[in-house]
Amino acid sequence: MCRHLAYLGPPRTLHELLYAPPHSLFVQSWAPRHQRHGTVNADGFGVGWYPPGFGTEETEEPAPPLRYRRAMPIWGDSSFADVARAVTSGCVVAAVRDATIGFGSEESGAQPFRAEHLLFSHNGAVKDDEAVAAALGAPLPRGALDARSPVDSAPLFAHTLRLWRASGDLPGTLAAVVRQAREHSEGRYNLLVGDGSAIVGTAAGDTLFTLRRPGRAEGEGDEVFLASEPFDDGRGWREVPDESVVVATREHTDIRPLG
Repeated sequence: MCRHLAYLGPPRTLHELLYAPPHSLFVQSWAPRHQRHGTVNADGFGVGWYPPGFGTEETEEPAPPLRYRRAMPIWGDSSFADVARAVTSGCVVAAVRDATIGFGSEESGAQPFRAEHLLFSHNGAVKDDEAVAAALGAPLPRGALDARSPVDSAPLFAHTLRLWRASGDLPGTLAAVVRQAREHSEGRYNLLVGDGSAIVGTAAGDTLFTLRRPGRAEGEGDEVFLASEPFDDGRGWREVPDESVVVATREHTDIRPLG
């Protein structure tokens, strides 16, 4: 089990997003308030972000998002807390990890996973990971090194990338991955993906919340978050119903059944 968060909106520092709120992802690493499985998230952490100007380059393939991952608890990396004050982005995916029983806490298992311009995180656990790996993990998608990671999330990432490349439909892809994974194993399949212009998540066995609020400056545009649990006690948080997929862009948030 893990806690994860995605942000889309006006550029913010990673420190503002991950450390500053009273119940931030940093705090959730040792004191989560809505975590149903496990009590701490000390088996690694990761954050991926899109540099300013992402998607505006005059190329068919924008540069991939940047990423920082460690096998240690986020509270043990004081250097990253300093660096986070200097890194700014308008789209971020981050997670703190509580490793599934049977899997280690090496850095390769820390999420988000990355391929092309996608960032991917899985909050949950697969009961029969071997069955899901056999059904969804092969063939390995081209250029997806994270799909080789020795964790139960890896075949879900592999299949996400495979279906997304074929369809370009990110919410439809995540819904299909959850449905197809369930054909082979029970599990909790809360997936979270960013592509630089949208953030998409599934509520499939665990909590997911969404928040949309105006930017701090006039004309700045909305801030939108998807998170395993609220990072403050503000009234704008909305719990996503279980068995749903949520799509958030800079203009609107849409919640629909997984189907």
